[in-house]
Amino acid sequence: MLVSGNARGTDRGGVAPTVGLADIAGGAADLAVDETSLPPNPLIVVDLNLDQWEYADAAVAALERRTVVVVGFARTGLPPAATPILEALTCTLAPDGPGRTWTPGTTGDLAQIAATVSAAPRAALTLTGLLELTSRSCVADGLVAESLAYSMLLAGPEFAAWRADRPRREVPEAADPVLLDRTGDVLTVTLNRPDRHNAFGRAVRDGVLTGLTIAEHDDSVREIVLRGNGRSFCSGGDLDEFGTATDVSAAHLVRLQQSAALATHRLAPRVRALLHGACIGAGIEVPSFAGRVQAAADTRIRLPELSMGLVPGAGGTVGITHRIGRWRTAFLALTGCDIDVDTALAWGLVDERV
Repeated sequence: MLVSGNARGTDRGGVAPTVGLADIAGGAADLAVDETSLPPNPLIVVDLNLDQWEYADAAVAALERRTVVVVGFARTGLPPAATPILEALTCTLAPDGPGRTWTPGTTGDLAQIAATVSAAPRAALTLTGLLELTSRSCVADGLVAESLAYSMLLAGPEFAAWRADRPRREVPEAADPVLLDRTGDVLTVTLNRPDRHNAFGRAVRDGVLTGLTIAEHDDSVREIVLRGNGRSFCSGGDLDEFGTATDVSAAHLVRLQQSAALATHRLAPRVRALLHGACIGAGIEVPSFAGRVQAAADTRIRLPELSMGLVPGAGGTVGITHRIGRWRTAFLALTGCDIDVDTALAWGLVDERV
């Protein structure tokens, strides 16, 4: 999946060129599109074990320009002095390193990233630029940027290809998609579509918003507990509802008005999310805004949106990024792999194991 050598002239085909810091300083990762409106190489891998640290400052300066997806890879731990270059990369796979700029990873993870970018280069490049923006934005502004990016990709060819391969089924009606129960000063909001792993469709989203609105207008509600019935907390957006909007600009406006992420953020000091089982897509994006996130031992977390030609669209590029940094958020999205509760706890995506 990976090859060594200069990045220039390598075709896409799932192959990611591997370069050194000298190549990055020379512009190997610069974003430049060809006749297909895409870069010849949407992914560049930087071998950080090459002895080229004298080019680090120039490489950092080059990475301040618009770039493709640039992933660092090291077989040994990286020192604190590597921080500036790691902060400039999309993400870095290494056994150890400074701060939140690195993630333990293998060549298998690198191959998965290469496959993801090859299959959905537009979405992957959009994610890279979006995370740079949302990581330094306030929550409200970040959610606007995310929604704009998501809406754009809904109208793109990568999502259209994903949708065409998956026939849409009728979404059954649910009498009580969300249950609200108040005991004393605690309001419990329970996702109640266990037959669909509490997929975050319109009915579930609207039910959660109803519960949060009640609490927002009632100061006597001391705590809001967000939980799910069945085997999973939430398996993410309902795939049978994806792509039903015929006007993506209108969908953007609805997404801003009906944002469970923003409502959770406004109430964050009072919200406790209780996770278990599958927490996929929206199933981790919305809880990431809670003031406290607790997770059971069977919790597994995943961001699969790039495989659909999309970016996280339920607030994940904002809430998750503010919790764990844009580099580990990029790793989750680019690999699409599960992480367990211990990893989520170590990163700060989960506050407590229960």
